[in-house]
Amino acid sequence: MATDILGYKGKRVVVMGCFSGTGEATARALVDLGAEVHGADIKPSPVNLASFTEVDLKSPDSIAKGIASIGGKVDALFNVSGLPQTFPGEDVVTVNFLGIRAWTEGWLPHLNPGAAIVTVSSLAGMGYLARQPLVREFMAHSDFAAARQWYSDRAGEVGDPYTLSKEAINTWTQISAPDLIGRDIRINCTMPSPIDTPMLGEFRKIAGDAVLGAFAKAKGRYSTPEEQALPLLLLNSDAARFISGVCLPVDAGLAGGLATGVLN
Repeated sequence: MATDILGYKGKRVVVMGCFSGTGEATARALVDLGAEVHGADIKPSPVNLASFTEVDLKSPDSIAKGIASIGGKVDALFNVSGLPQTFPGEDVVTVNFLGIRAWTEGWLPHLNPGAAIVTVSSLAGMGYLARQPLVREFMAHSDFAAARQWYSDRAGEVGDPYTLSKEAINTWTQISAPDLIGRDIRINCTMPSPIDTPMLGEFRKIAGDAVLGAFAKAKGRYSTPEEQALPLLLLNSDAARFISGVCLPVDAGLAGGLATGVLN
């Protein structure tokens, strides 16, 4: 068996959301592993990248320009960008799902055989299977303006925009996997529990310490960006070449405890 089981050396990869937190940790780790790392975000990254491109995931034009600017063939996409609920709901669902989906679909013609895609979802989206009709109705809108209007019209029924966006990521990941594997492309996502990054303060404004504390109960602390970055690297690596369509909880056992009733 090869000693480099992840296989990133010499690979050309793109990290969307490399400014801070998990995305920054992911980009740094990929550079250390010998990958050619191209970053994109709304703010410049502190990581020593092969290139950085400013992209606004709220804008289809910015997304298209970003893909054209980086160009070339790519072996792996890492989708780490996201907004918390302290932003307008329309922007949350746009950046967290519509923009990520458009960015990824724009890259599909440029992905090499054997390429992989991984997106950061959230434990907030783990109830996606129970809300499929509603989530699919939202996902049916590919036009940004139409999708934002749908959310505005249904905000009361839909509830938390962050939850909806992550339910959509989970659903999109799983419905895309069978088609993409026929093109020798894998797609997965992770569902982190709360991460000790600057965004945690924004979640605290909405959820409060009690709710965030409950999500940290399994381990007794929040996860670090590095602890969330490493599973992303695993899922897009050669070591996971037979894994696709997975929504992987990265939460120290919280989701399993909730699913079996061991944790409340």
